[in-house]
Amino acid sequence: MTILVAHGIFCLLLQGYTSFWNDSISSGLRGGVMIELAIRGRIYLEPPTMRKRRLLDRKVLVRSDAPTGDVLLDEALKHIKATQPPEGVASWIQLLTGETWNPMRMHFQMRNVRERLAKSLVEKGVLTTEKQNFLLFDMTTHPLSNSGQKEQLVQRLQDSLLERWAGEAHRLQRRTLALLVLAHASDVLEGSLGSLSDERYEMAMTRSRAVLEAEPDAQACKSSAAADEMIWAVLAATNV
Repeated sequence: MTILVAHGIFCLLLQGYTSFWNDSISSGLRGGVMIELAIRGRIYLEPPTMRKRRLLDRKVLVRSDAPTGDVLLDEALKHIKATQPPEGVASWIQLLTGETWNPMRMHFQMRNVRERLAKSLVEKGVLTTEKQNFLLFDMTTHPLSNSGQKEQLVQRLQDSLLERWAGEAHRLQRRTLALLVLAHASDVLEGSLGSLSDERYEMAMTRSRAVLEAEPDAQACKSSAAADEMIWAVLAATNV
């Protein structure tokens, strides 16, 4: 399962709908797009050179423009390829989210990402669609029809912070690290650990903070993989 789809499930299924009060999910999903493109070998950060520039100062470059087969990923890749001069990770997350005051750059915004992800998950049989009344209006929600996917993701994240704790941030499996970073970016991490006992919850939160408060540039130096650099760059952009 791709990081983008997994993260979409993770965010959407905590309540069956995306909360009006959570402003972080949109940027978290765009961060997931950047990470997935890097994992698939489509984009990478420009080399640090002798100046050893920070992750957020390095531009996003295209390694391959071959279609991924995913509409959202291909849409983002098309924008990145066509943009000169290149932009950094933080800029791309803002542009793809539509958080720009420049009307000439509004066309970069990826629209209706949550709805498109939800529709994809409905087609896969993970979600269903129904109307739910919220006092003054009705809202389309997407309750679980198959809880297995959500339980797998939540269990995977919990295990990575407990039974399978790697001891150091850079030793986490790549996609597990990405899921942790994106759950943090979307402000759903605490909710994913809510089923734990008090003692295990405190341990999981302590270990997650050790990862999320680590210095992204220092952690990225411990791996030469382009995808790992992108994950740490998305964390750096989230923590700005």
